Amino acid sequence: MEQELENVAAPNDLSALVIVLLKGVLYQETDAGLWNALLNLQARVRDYVAVLGLELVLDEAEGYAFLRSRTVDEDDAAPKLPRLVARRPLSFPVSLLLALLRKKLAEFDASGGDTRLVLGRNEIVELVRVFLPESSNEAKLIDQIETHLNKIVELGFLRKLKSSTGQTAVFEVRRILKSFVDAQWLNELDNRLAAYQAQLGVTLGNNTND
Repeated sequence: MEQELENVAAPNDLSALVIVLLKGVLYQETDAGLWNALLNLQARVRDYVAVLGLELVLDEAEGYAFLRSRTVDEDDAAPKLPRLVARRPLSFPVSLLLALLRKKLAEFDASGGDTRLVLGRNEIVELVRVFLPESSNEAKLIDQIETHLNKIVELGFLRKLKSSTGQTAVFEVRRILKSFVDAQWLNELDNRLAAYQAQLGVTLGNNTND
């Protein structure tokens, strides 16, 4: 009888997992029950989502999982499926911020400190400031960065934390960012940041002048 109950429960767990993953990222810290179910059923989840042209990305060490579209070989004669997980084009300043946050996360991990990287808004502004002309308008700069930070929160790479009264906004850098900015990309980051700096003088910098 117990075995029969397990067989009945498994499809429900599978459905719940796939629905949650189709909606976004599953974090171990957010839902330990679903996370444990995913660890037990990950092979079935992979088979299920493969039919939809998706693949499961699961990082047990960091505690997150999500779905992404499978890479299709251009020589593959099989018909291409419509994308279930849409690509999200990012603005230049948002891309720059993500690059700087990823670099900060790598430095933080190398220091061997806490597992959570938490940054205040002013600290993030300082990360960007070195890429801007000295004549940049401070108030406009902060307003723009606030807009870009909200977008990054929406994308799931930052989590806004409660701050004490009177303090500026505080953000946790979500470790899922490591899956989107990999080690090879990070190794080329200095060259990319030099290109960003050149472009930023024309884009964001010009927009913040008096």
